[in-house]
Amino acid sequence: WYQRRVRVSYNWLFEVDSNSKDVDKIFSVPDFVGDACKAIASRVRGAVAGHSFDEFHKHSAKLIRTAIFGLDEKGKIRNRFLFSQNKLVITNIDIQSVEPVDSRTRDALQKSVQLAIEITTKSQEAEARHEAERREQEAKGRLERQKIEDEAEAEKARTNLLKLQAESAAVESTGQATAEAKARADSAQIEAEAKVDQSRLSSEAEKIKAAAELAQLKARQESEIKHQKSLNELEISRARDLAAIESSKFKRIVDTIGAATLRDIAAAGPEMQLQLLKGLGLKSFMITDGNSPVNLFNTAGGLIGANVGQ
Repeated sequence: WYQRRVRVSYNWLFEVDSNSKDVDKIFSVPDFVGDACKAIASRVRGAVAGHSFDEFHKHSAKLIRTAIFGLDEKGKIRNRFLFSQNKLVITNIDIQSVEPVDSRTRDALQKSVQLAIEITTKSQEAEARHEAERREQEAKGRLERQKIEDEAEAEKARTNLLKLQAESAAVESTGQATAEAKARADSAQIEAEAKVDQSRLSSEAEKIKAAAELAQLKARQESEIKHQKSLNELEISRARDLAAIESSKFKRIVDTIGAATLRDIAAAGPEMQLQLLKGLGLKSFMITDGNSPVNLFNTAGGLIGANVGQ
């Protein structure tokens, strides 16, 4: 199992009417902040224990909010958590951070996040490249089809022209008929040439339009990829900075207490440990290793219970 450090903030208020008898309930709980924190921590521990590490890491915000506020009849997360004994209402929970306590687990998680980001980026790049190639092939197909249609239309126009030329040649021997046939042939030729030019211009326009769409698509996809890369780099830099801060903090604590002091405390008997702690100005001190973790929630609960009993 893995220890996780969850840091949350919350909004709260006392929900009472100034004319109501419930006003006195506000003061019925001396340490209402401590009780609220214990209740929230208990629900969060229950949510953590019921899910795997990967599942909790991916859906930590939803799981924590569900554990604290609960679900309504429609299966939606409620927006308030009421303490009936003193009318305290928690109205919002902000999950500020969720990270493993163990440095090796944290480093492994950062590596897995970085690897996932790289895989996602490469997948998006490949998808964008395949989409661009598909669009390009579609554009080429439309251009080829338009070219074939234009050639067929031009061939049809040439066939009509030859037919008209043959008809005009048959009536050349008759004066006016010959002139009319020639006029019709010239008109048909002009019309056929105009259609050919129109088909050619239409084909060029379709080609230009397809090239413009393809260039616009490539530019948009490149912009999206650059933006995603920037976001990924920011997330990696943030994770690296957090790891450096935690490492520096632990080193400063160890350097402040001193390795010799820690060794003396661990090796000395109870009376000597008490004298050493008094000399350091400490009331209590606990030393453990990664193989014997300490449940700080239960420890704090035992201390509070002992004080209440006294």
